[in-house]
Amino acid sequence: MGAVLLAVTLVACGPAPDVSRPPAVSEAAGSPAPGTSVAPAPATEPGHELYGYLPYWEMDNAGIAEHVAATPLTTLALFSVTHTSKGAINTTQRGYTLITGDTGARLIREAHGRGVRVELVYTSFGAARNRKLLESADLQAKVIASLVALVADLGVDGVNVDVEALDPTLVPAYGGFVTALRTAVRAAEPAHSVSVATGAHAVGAAMAAAAAAAGADRIFLMGYDYRTGRSDPGATSPLDRSDGQSQSLHSSLDLYATLGVPSDRLLLGLPLYGVAWPVAGPVIGAPSTGRGDVWFPRDNVDLLANPSIVPLRDEVEQVEVYFLASDGTVGPPSIGASPDPSATPVPDRTWRGIYVDSPATLAPKLALANERGLAGVGFWAIGYERGLPGYTDLMGRFTRGEPLP
Repeated sequence: MGAVLLAVTLVACGPAPDVSRPPAVSEAAGSPAPGTSVAPAPATEPGHELYGYLPYWEMDNAGIAEHVAATPLTTLALFSVTHTSKGAINTTQRGYTLITGDTGARLIREAHGRGVRVELVYTSFGAARNRKLLESADLQAKVIASLVALVADLGVDGVNVDVEALDPTLVPAYGGFVTALRTAVRAAEPAHSVSVATGAHAVGAAMAAAAAAAGADRIFLMGYDYRTGRSDPGATSPLDRSDGQSQSLHSSLDLYATLGVPSDRLLLGLPLYGVAWPVAGPVIGAPSTGRGDVWFPRDNVDLLANPSIVPLRDEVEQVEVYFLASDGTVGPPSIGASPDPSATPVPDRTWRGIYVDSPATLAPKLALANERGLAGVGFWAIGYERGLPGYTDLMGRFTRGEPLP
C-alpha cells in the first residue's frame, strides 16, 4: 500500500520526477565515467518470454493465423472482450464475435499445438466506466464470474486485464479486483493465470504495484505512447530522450523498480507501429504543423523494404525517421548536393515525418529487458509488422537468448 500511495502522490504533484537511467561503465577504463555510478546487477536472471497482443481488427485479415504461427510467441493475448452494465460479457462487439467464433477457435487450437499459452484480454476503458466497476462489489463479482465462464468455454489459459483511464484514488480498488479475479480463475483451474497491462507513467506504475501485490502472474508495462499524434514528433517508445524531457523506457523501469514491481514478473511492452506528423521540415525533432496519425508498417512494406530508402535515426531515442515530401520526394535533400540548372524548379514542399521502430531500434530495447532481469518482452500488436520478416527474426533471437544485433 505504501508503494501505491507513493505513486499516487507523484500524480498529485505533477509528472513523475526524472529518475535517470543508470549510466554505463566505461569499456575502455573498466570504471564509471566521472560523476556517475555503476548500474546495479539485476535481481533476477533475464527471461525470454515473448507476449503478443493480437487485436480483433487483425484477426479477420487473410493469412493472420499463418503469421501468428510464424511468430515465436510464448503467450498469445486475444484482444478483447468487455462487460455490459449488468456484468455479463458484451456479446455484440466484434472482438467477442471473432474470439468465440471459428477464427478464435483456430488461433487457440493452433497456439496450443505449438505449446503457446493463450490469454483472453478483458478491457475496461474510460474513467467513468472504471469508477462504476470498481465502486461496485456486485458488478465486479458478476464480471469475474462471466470471465471465468468464458475462459472455460474457450479453453484458454487465463485472463489479461487492461484497465485504462483510472482515477488514482481507485488504485487500491483495482488491486482488489485483480486479487478477486485471480482467486476465481485459479479456483476454476490452478494452472491458469492473470496478467495485467499497465501504463508507463505514475498511475500505471501504481497500478502495477497494486497488481503485483495482488499476485498478478505477469505485468505488461505498456512502454509506448510517450508521444502520440497530439504531441510533438518523436519516438513513441524512447529508450532515452533527446528533447530534454524525462519520461522514457529507462525512467519507467526505474519508477516500477522503486515501487517494488518484481522484475521476474515484468514484461517490457514495445510498439510495432509508429506515428506520422506533418512537420515544419525534414529534420529530426522538427515541430509538427498539425496532428499526427498512427502509422502501420504492414501498410508501408514498399517503403520499409526498399533498400534504396535509408531512414535517419535518432540514436538517443532509438527510432527510425522517414521524411516524405508533398512532391513525392523521400528523405531530406542531400547535404552539399549542387542544383541541376536545367531542372524544373521545385515548388514549396510540405513534409511528413514518420517515427517508427525497426528491428534495429527495437534491439537495444530488448537488450534493456535483459539488462534489467525482466521476465521478457511483449508487443502491441501482432499483425502490424506483417510482410517484414526482420521483426520476426529479431523476436526469434530474443526468445532463443541469442546476442541481439
